[in-house]
Amino acid sequence: MFYSVYLLFHDWNLISPPTFVGLKNFEYLWRDPLVAKSLANTAYYTFFGVPLQLTTAFMLAVALNQPVKGLSFYRTIYYLPSITPAVATAVVWIQILNPEYGVLNSILGLFGIGPIKWLFDPAFSKPAFILMSLWLVGAQMVIFLAGLQGVPKELNEAAQIDGASTIRRFISVTIPIMSPIIFFNLVIGIIGSFQVFTSAFIMTKGGPQDSTLFMVLYIYRNAFEYFKMGFATTMAWALFAIIMVFTGIQFRLAGRWVHYEGKI
Repeated sequence: MFYSVYLLFHDWNLISPPTFVGLKNFEYLWRDPLVAKSLANTAYYTFFGVPLQLTTAFMLAVALNQPVKGLSFYRTIYYLPSITPAVATAVVWIQILNPEYGVLNSILGLFGIGPIKWLFDPAFSKPAFILMSLWLVGAQMVIFLAGLQGVPKELNEAAQIDGASTIRRFISVTIPIMSPIIFFNLVIGIIGSFQVFTSAFIMTKGGPQDSTLFMVLYIYRNAFEYFKMGFATTMAWALFAIIMVFTGIQFRLAGRWVHYEGKI
């Protein structure tokens, strides 16, 4: 990290010695239209994808917290995709999203929808990546599930005696107690979404029309394809600053909705 600070003010192609360029890397950062494009793509993926991921993981955890037969089997099935290697996941989803013989288009065709060129149409490429991310919410689901098992039964029973419906108990009892865990998954989810790389690198290479050129993918291109290590380092520090700002905002706002047990 200290050497990367040094590279902020240098041009380096990994072969010849670094050359001092002053603030030119920052000037390129401001003027390069693909920096803004990649950041906008990343922001789109984050602001639409993370809420859907959290909602899906939470609902799955609620469903898998019910006393039903074969619960361990269902929990395992929903968790397995999250530990599948990223390359294998990308290869599978390339087949699922194939516009000609993909499973997803076949299912949509039963309802008279499509075919959709998921990875070949700029309008659907980012939604396709968000849809794929919902398949990988197993880790968040497990954390939510652990939190749900810690919700005191006495509180739910007391609310039920007072006449609260199932939905009212869920909103007034379960969610406030789960708010620290929701906050944790939110912070980790946003940090992770800003670093999306592997799926875009394997599935689309940033296309079509740079619609899936995410920030980390563009950093990789500049560093290891264009050999502009100084500029890539500048982009990496800019992304780090953006993540820190968003994390700080979340912690600042957490006091308004996150409730810790025993806190007065």
